[in-house]
Amino acid sequence: MQKTDFQFDLPSSLIAQYPTASRTGSRLLHLNRKTNNIQDKGFADILRLLNPGDLLVMNNTRVIPARLYGKKDTGGKVEVLIERVLDRRKALAFVRASKSPKLNSRLNFNNNEVMAEIIARHGDLFELQFSPEQNLLDVLHDLGEIPLPPYMTRAAGAHDTARYQTVFAKYDGAVAAPTAGLHFDEKLMQEISRQGVNMAYVTLHVGAGTFMPVRVGNILEHKMHKERIEVTPAVCEQIRETRKNGGRVIAVGTTVVRSLESAALGGVLQAINEETDIFIYPGFKFNVVDALITNFHLSESTLLMLVCAFADRKQILDAYAHAVKEKYRFFSYGDAMFIS
Repeated sequence: MQKTDFQFDLPSSLIAQYPTASRTGSRLLHLNRKTNNIQDKGFADILRLLNPGDLLVMNNTRVIPARLYGKKDTGGKVEVLIERVLDRRKALAFVRASKSPKLNSRLNFNNNEVMAEIIARHGDLFELQFSPEQNLLDVLHDLGEIPLPPYMTRAAGAHDTARYQTVFAKYDGAVAAPTAGLHFDEKLMQEISRQGVNMAYVTLHVGAGTFMPVRVGNILEHKMHKERIEVTPAVCEQIRETRKNGGRVIAVGTTVVRSLESAALGGVLQAINEETDIFIYPGFKFNVVDALITNFHLSESTLLMLVCAFADRKQILDAYAHAVKEKYRFFSYGDAMFIS
């Protein structure tokens, strides 16, 4: 299976640079996998597509201000993108500088008030250790910037602090938003609940690796990045009850798919709190997810491969061609699909 099997053409004008005026103001493309029928809707129409007894599963990770600007000991400028927080002092990070920093060298931020030492290197990632008196998350919230994806050709603004975050975000740790959840506001969630649809939450801290391109022609040779997930026993019980009562398990986003299917890799759903590097591509057997709400993804990306695994590859690429023709907005701040 080749990377080029998941290629599509996208005019740059369809890459959403800003969010819609309201969260529910996005468009929604509904794809029925059984009938191959495509319908153009507004995201608020999701209410009509959900049934009493369904279970919406969402990712409650919170995006951290993971981008820092500072200097090396030598005085050269440096840009740091935290990929993963390891503990209160340590993190894995991408470090951009004119010359790659050396092991045991120091990076300084905020006029030397904050210091981090490079203590190891793991491929493209550097392991940083911050000063003992400094809590890393506090440093990020004080000095960091929301790390917008690389296809957004602008600097982060004040509005991104709120809009590049779901309304149900709870646990710090992501460096990219679980974007399917961005379309939900409090009012819509209340209406969904009143309709008899239940909700559950998993946690997957989205890493910067989600934007890393597939660099090999044969996708089976691709090595997935790792991300930390938690699926609790209570969520597993909610899923079992939903299935027993004839409801659907609906994943809000590819991160939820990866979390739930990681928890059921052995064929039986069980609680999990660990790192996953699950790679879902066509041929994968889904054990948990019955329907999917997701944004439109990058050409040749692992997320598009996941969506093509959930439906037929041709179905998805045809739906994407329809979305391009109808001028849907793509990627993080773009429109959504509901695949049932």
